[in-house]
Amino acid sequence: MKSTAAPRLDSATLRSIPAGIWALGFVSMLMDISSEMIHALLPIYLVTVLGTSATTVGAIEGIAEATASVTKVFSGAISDWIGKRKLLAVLGYGLAAITKPVFPLAPTVGWLFAARFVDRIGKGIRGAPRDALVADIAPAHLRGASFGLRQSLDTVGAFIGPLLAIALMWLTANHFKTVFWIAVVPAFLSLALIVFAVHEPEREPALRQVKFPLHRDELARLGRSYWLVVAVATVFTLARFSEAFLLLRANQVGLRVMLVPAVLVVMNIVYSLASYPAGVLADDGGRYRVLIVGVAFLVLADLVLAFVPGMVGVGAGVVLWGLHMGLTQGLLATLVADTSPPELRGTAFGMFNLLTGGALLAASVVAGILWDTIGARGTFVSGAVIATVALLGLIAIRRQPGFHADVSNRRK
Repeated sequence: MKSTAAPRLDSATLRSIPAGIWALGFVSMLMDISSEMIHALLPIYLVTVLGTSATTVGAIEGIAEATASVTKVFSGAISDWIGKRKLLAVLGYGLAAITKPVFPLAPTVGWLFAARFVDRIGKGIRGAPRDALVADIAPAHLRGASFGLRQSLDTVGAFIGPLLAIALMWLTANHFKTVFWIAVVPAFLSLALIVFAVHEPEREPALRQVKFPLHRDELARLGRSYWLVVAVATVFTLARFSEAFLLLRANQVGLRVMLVPAVLVVMNIVYSLASYPAGVLADDGGRYRVLIVGVAFLVLADLVLAFVPGMVGVGAGVVLWGLHMGLTQGLLATLVADTSPPELRGTAFGMFNLLTGGALLAASVVAGILWDTIGARGTFVSGAVIATVALLGLIAIRRQPGFHADVSNRRK
């Protein structure tokens, strides 16, 4: 049912979103500028400079993201246990910041793997507590818009980073390490902003104290609706392998190395523009309709990248990929918040990220193997098939008796 309190796409809605959400959005944006300046170049650096294979790239990306996801389980549970979110978020952003100088200093693939690994541990520590903090700060009727805004600002950083990488690669005549050094600066600005500008709300006195968040009894309290959301998101993530393969596809069809980061620029501009409106529409009672459209866009993106030749295919596929990200990522976080009890939100986000991170590891490794054995088409066709399975599962969830009532009862 459409809520009469649902926000609209206007400036009043933006002004109604709490300052803490804006601050967290800018924290994410600055860290993403730093990370994407590095990550936009890293796959090409690994393959063209250090001579690694696409399978190695897929393994590095998958293991790095899976590490972050495993860490999120424990950081989310700890935040529920101590009743504090910001402390762990600061720790995670701090760890990510201090590991950034390792990227320009790394002499071998092993060092780069270690740097990526530790950087993702930082992401894992901050991820679930930060998402739970967003849910704690955001008013219930603005939850979708709040997650969408934070995701949108995060994604602004994700396209500014590659743009800077392109400009700096041109200015430095493709000197990768100089770009990696400059990327250190916004990481430390992000850390300073979360320390001084984000204020955690007081824990509600009526909330139940959680002593063992990862105990099976507590996990059972998360409920059937939550686990259904996680199940579909996990299958969906099997189709959403690392964006490193978009970069490799662009390079394969002849895009110059200096311009390869433009792929992430285009994708993230679309992603950023779609995220906030998707969140607002979700608050207007359209959570599952928007999510279904988003998964359908992933199917189309994979098919276009598989069968449409040249830069036309890459360009169209990247735009569709960005649309699917904007329509799904913030909404999945919103659904986790909707379907989990407030005192277990950290654990809920942690478990969600553990399972989807494991799926991303499997997807990225398999995508790399398919790329090396049967080519790019096999990678993207397999993604389209799995995304179609997720789409069917999502449609089936909407028809589950009592599901929407359970979600409405949890929304606080």
